Amino acid sequence: MNSASPPRIAVVIASYNERENLRELIPAIMALPPQPRLVVVDDSSPDGTAQEVRLAAERFPQRIALIERPGKLGYGSAFVAGFRRALGDGAEMIVSMDADWSHDPAAIPKLIERLAEADAVIGSRYIDGVRILNWSMRRLLLSWCANRYINAILRFGLCDCTSGFRAYRAEALEAIDLDRAHSRGYAFLVELLEMIRRQGFRIAEAPIVYAEREKGRSKMSRGVILEAIFRPWRLLAGRLVSRGAKRANEG
Repeated sequence: MNSASPPRIAVVIASYNERENLRELIPAIMALPPQPRLVVVDDSSPDGTAQEVRLAAERFPQRIALIERPGKLGYGSAFVAGFRRALGDGAEMIVSMDADWSHDPAAIPKLIERLAEADAVIGSRYIDGVRILNWSMRRLLLSWCANRYINAILRFGLCDCTSGFRAYRAEALEAIDLDRAHSRGYAFLVELLEMIRRQGFRIAEAPIVYAEREKGRSKMSRGVILEAIFRPWRLLAGRLVSRGAKRANEG
């Protein structure tokens, strides 16, 4: 990367029925310095999300890419597709975020700045206190306990393992085999951390404010929840097998 020029940044969003939110979110992202590109992965939203993205692409030529998939293929695979497109387009730093305004695009520069000291940065809701708006105490406790649960199993030492608002250096994503990420739902976020850490990359956190979605409906299903419960144990098993194989080879 030429130090005299700004880094090439891409923002990746996975969307389903987010037309109203994207109508306002896309211009907000486009207004950020240094003019990031945007990749939207849409799983055949019936509300016309893809059409909204195409209209935005006409307003911001050569800065918006739309990946249309034939159905609801999962949160994890949507981001894998988006990351691949961003990397293929030459992005040097990639931001992942939700489409529903729970993640404020104004925080993107802060995440990018933190990449000067790390290879992946999590926009953390829990570092230096709790920064969450419009959640019930029950929801807050569930999220907090989920992070404690993940850290107890995988020993990440992070305050927020489940935030989807993140920034990555391209090298970190290129070094891992994204096709080996098996999680369909939000467990993908934990699996991606494990894959990045296993390659020796540095993971940091930066405080953000998380605001509960104002438009649309939550996409948390029973299957997604069960996957989130069992995936950390499978990741731990994979880690132990990998260590055993490494020791056997060294011996």
